[in-house]
Amino acid sequence: MDVSEQTIDTTTNDGDMAVVVSQPVDDPEGGGAWPTVVLFIDAPGLRPATRDWMARLASHGYRVVAPDLHHRHGRLRYYEPADMAADADARPTVMGWIASMTDDQIQHDAACALAAVGHENDAPYAVVGFCLGARAVYRAMERNPDRVVCGAAWHPSFLVDDGPDSPHLTAGTLDRPLYLGIGEADEVQSIAMHQPFLDAVSDLDHVDVTTFPGADHGFSWPGYPTYDENAAETSWTKTVALFDTAFGGR
Repeated sequence: MDVSEQTIDTTTNDGDMAVVVSQPVDDPEGGGAWPTVVLFIDAPGLRPATRDWMARLASHGYRVVAPDLHHRHGRLRYYEPADMAADADARPTVMGWIASMTDDQIQHDAACALAAVGHENDAPYAVVGFCLGARAVYRAMERNPDRVVCGAAWHPSFLVDDGPDSPHLTAGTLDRPLYLGIGEADEVQSIAMHQPFLDAVSDLDHVDVTTFPGADHGFSWPGYPTYDENAAETSWTKTVALFDTAFGGR
């Protein structure tokens, strides 16, 4: 299925924000709009690898909407692994981007992105996120249970913290399907760090936690140092199946 990509601009409470949209070129069967998936980026930003992943999902019949969560620091800023290795200031910069974001800001950005593409206020959508985007996936599901049909989180981060609203404290009430793909060799966000969240969802049949021996953090991206084909392709298959079922067995 042929896909197209466009970048549109919208306004948030903190200024202008770019929104990248990837979707099939052809009209969906029966008219209307393709099922919508909001993608929450990982820390390095919305880079070519992210766009490739979006295009792949779009080719399966989805409109994929990715807000530029780093817009408070510039338009569509990102770092590639080689940039991180070559620039001593890159990692502190990215960590600064992460530290400056709040759950409320991220969910506000997602709402602005949906509005920008004309997604109706009561229309359903799915969510997918990588690294820090996993926490955004959970927050979207937690805050919009009547709209978010399911979520997928790859090599997640920040599902457990010391705050009174840590995701793990309410994870047991999750009532929509969630997929979590975690590398057992993840040195950035280990399984042990996630354990309170995993314990909270352990009795929920609609939560699929899959771990991958040998897979490290950031296993998603082909050509990157931590890419793990088994983890990435298994997570891909499970994620697409989850979305297809949630949107009516497409």
